[in-house]
Amino acid sequence: MSSVPSQAVPGATAASAGGAEFVTEPTAYDAILLASFGGPEGQDEVIPFLRNVTRGRGIPEERLEEVAHHYRAFGGVSPINDQNRELKAALEAELARRGIDLPVLWGNRNWTPYLRDAITEANERGFTRLLAIGTSAYSSYSSCRQYREDYAQALEDTGLAGVVQIDKIRQFFDHPGFVTPFIEGLRKALADVAARGIAPEETRVLFSTHSIPTPDADRSGPASRGFGEGGAYAAQHLAVAEVVMAAQDGTGAGIGWDLVYQSRSGPPSSPWLGPDVNDAMRETAARGTKAIVIVPLGFVSDHMEVKWDLDTEAMETAAELGIVAIRVPTPGVHAAYVSGLVDLVLERRDGAAVEDRPAMTELGPWYDVCRPGCCENVRLGFKPALAGVAP
Repeated sequence: MSSVPSQAVPGATAASAGGAEFVTEPTAYDAILLASFGGPEGQDEVIPFLRNVTRGRGIPEERLEEVAHHYRAFGGVSPINDQNRELKAALEAELARRGIDLPVLWGNRNWTPYLRDAITEANERGFTRLLAIGTSAYSSYSSCRQYREDYAQALEDTGLAGVVQIDKIRQFFDHPGFVTPFIEGLRKALADVAARGIAPEETRVLFSTHSIPTPDADRSGPASRGFGEGGAYAAQHLAVAEVVMAAQDGTGAGIGWDLVYQSRSGPPSSPWLGPDVNDAMRETAARGTKAIVIVPLGFVSDHMEVKWDLDTEAMETAAELGIVAIRVPTPGVHAAYVSGLVDLVLERRDGAAVEDRPAMTELGPWYDVCRPGCCENVRLGFKPALAGVAP
């Protein structure tokens, strides 16, 4: 375990402030902060929302209009906000079922209700120790560190830095609560394929996740772990995909799989992780594949990247190729996922010993407190961030 100075973690509770990788001292949290990406809920909100998301990146208006088409196809309404309302209600019900008195506050990074609104509400209600659940399971700049930067910015914007403290649950990519829905979904999909008379050697499983810039991927996770190309981001996805396939027992025998990427938004001159899911579908179809099962392994719910990039574009590609394509459900409000998130909250509240923390890959359990320099964005540099050892 690395040695870090006391008070190494800005804005943390007393138990986490020293920067230990795993916090085994109980902490009396006042509330849970459910943090998500956010999305528009009407046609008039689409472009302002996209400007929020891309602020400071110099994205031209015409490019925003291209992306806006995805939202406009669904009436200008992103499904993500309703999904977070459902998750919030499910968490509250599970907490109540277990007799745990922890209110759930919800705030978004890019649209209403904003994180700053949730933190202001927390302060008004006398909640000063918050435990954040970010709706992203893996390690990278956009899926972890950027959330932590936004926590810090929200405290600054509200003037509550030094008043409200924020810790976060660990990245939960290999927690049983997150992985189990994918195992069950893939098993059902493969049974469906088999029932159509398609042989295992004619079936391919594509585990899909959000593409990110290659430099960001290479710097995801602690540098000391030496993950190499693709960093912790790629390593975590590959490890979970192996677990999901291994859990198929006889159903998955003889079926090959790949990790693929989607939703790239950078210019062609900028390297991003690949291959793209549609390119992978064309390649595997050319080799004789008759059925493709897409597992949206990088996503916690059926938000826009799933509904458009997979349910619309990838299914159109499958139709062009004349092959069967089935998309496995995301965790959403699956009972195992909701229960798992509450387990992760209790893990931090109670200061669970490392050996008592479930993890389905050899990479976990992941850290409670992000390590120094973790998930650097080389274009933007290090900004103030909570729940991790600086920088």
